[in-house]
Amino acid sequence: MPSITLYTTDACPFCVRVKQLLDARDVQYEEINLARDADGRAQLSQRTGMLTFPQVLIGDELVGGFQETLAADRSGRLQQLLAAAA
Repeated sequence: MPSITLYTTDACPFCVRVKQLLDARDVQYEEINLARDADGRAQLSQRTGMLTFPQVLIGDELVGGFQETLAADRSGRLQQLLAAAA
């Protein structure tokens, strides 16, 4: 199974929704909550260029936030990324 990392924060409705989406697709992921980790947030921002949450990475490839992950799921791209990273 590919390495999927989901970066989240507390009280984030889009974080909840992306977890529901991944769970519904039976996709295993590692969740890293950065709500109380300012340094971790800064490092993630430098790595991805995104300031918002959630952030979904498959391997080293940024899928994006909830909307981008949902669009990737609907287009079939999510399954392609998962298959390629396996």
